[in-house]
Amino acid sequence: MSNPLQAHLQASLAAMPPAPLCVAFSGGPDSTALLHALTQLPEARRRGLRALHVDHGLHPDSAAWAEHCRHFCAALGLPCEMLCVQVERGAGNGLEAAARHARHAALAAQLRDGEYLLLGHHRDDQVETVLLKLLRGAGPEGLGGMRTLRPFGRGQLWRPLLALSRQQLRDYVEAQRLDVIDDPSNADTSLARNRLRHEILPRLAPCWPQAADSILHSAALCRAAAEALRLQWLTAFDALHDPASGSLETAGWLALMPALREPLLDHWLHLRGLPAPTSAQRRQIERQCGARPGRLPCIRWAGAELHLWKGRLWALPPERAVDAGWQATWHGEPLALPEGGELSLTVEGTRLAEPLLVRLRRGGERIRPDGDAHTRELRDLFQQAQLPPWRRNACPLLYAGDELVAVADRWINARGAAIFRQAGASLHWHAGR
Repeated sequence: MSNPLQAHLQASLAAMPPAPLCVAFSGGPDSTALLHALTQLPEARRRGLRALHVDHGLHPDSAAWAEHCRHFCAALGLPCEMLCVQVERGAGNGLEAAARHARHAALAAQLRDGEYLLLGHHRDDQVETVLLKLLRGAGPEGLGGMRTLRPFGRGQLWRPLLALSRQQLRDYVEAQRLDVIDDPSNADTSLARNRLRHEILPRLAPCWPQAADSILHSAALCRAAAEALRLQWLTAFDALHDPASGSLETAGWLALMPALREPLLDHWLHLRGLPAPTSAQRRQIERQCGARPGRLPCIRWAGAELHLWKGRLWALPPERAVDAGWQATWHGEPLALPEGGELSLTVEGTRLAEPLLVRLRRGGERIRPDGDAHTRELRDLFQQAQLPPWRRNACPLLYAGDELVAVADRWINARGAAIFRQAGASLHWHAGR
């Protein structure tokens, strides 16, 4: 095969299992070259080749770009599904990161069982990624760059073009006379990757002509080191992690060497759908691990917060701002709570004979649990039950008139028990954090 891109893809497909293929298609030069070249390979079409386009809605022309992608795929005889996402602004981790998170979540949700999602990342992207990771203080895992293949959604994420240069893909686009989208944000040098691409790397090349090769060689060595370390910290993770609570043993984690401690922490956070901390925040976590008993340290960063409690690390999404005066009348239907949880009955469709008032703690509440001889303060009940502190103020309280009849599904008094017996269902609280 005379075309280098098609020849490379044909060889790559031959080395992969016969999985179905899906291309993340932005309409830019790289994904356009990838998708078009694949359509010229009968083997790719036999695997049910299709495309997904994510519309972030961040640019005035985004709808026109989506239409371009639809027409491009139609001309090739390929199905192309449009995915519209809402990018969360103001989360503190930057617009680029927020858009990437929204895009990946949408793509992962649409991936079918065993399907490979192909991305158009190339050799130059890998060089930029490794340099950005270096500037951010990454360890071997980050400095290893983008993986060629990794689990993603219900299938795999595959980057088959990491051995090819940006120029090779541009040459293919030009030779095939393909119409591509020119996203103006790619020229915005206020963005870190663009600044590196347009201003820094061009200055390195005249002085260090082999810079890209050297960077990629170092990345390969770091990837090998990261894989060797991974075998060790995964074993440690199994020993330190409690699947039931999702927490991590503090002392055991702190006793690990930094080369194991840092990737283990990142792995744990990513399993919980949370971003990793910065180097400064990692040091703060380590310092707080030695806090005096009785203290409840909490380290926060964009998109996450980490609590130290009962000798364990607990990672959570950020706490929502809640109106202290919130309350709702409840008849037994699923009720969304302000902290993100839900209150419901165990039998769907059941209604209470009398509505209850649901509100949050305001201080000083007391209840006499059914079968208990004494009335108890909620503060004491929470401590005795070892309910995590961050769940206590989010715990829904249920009132019949002025009487507190239930504290979520944890404590119910005699009147509350009678109400739920009459309904023929039990109370269930699903905590949001």
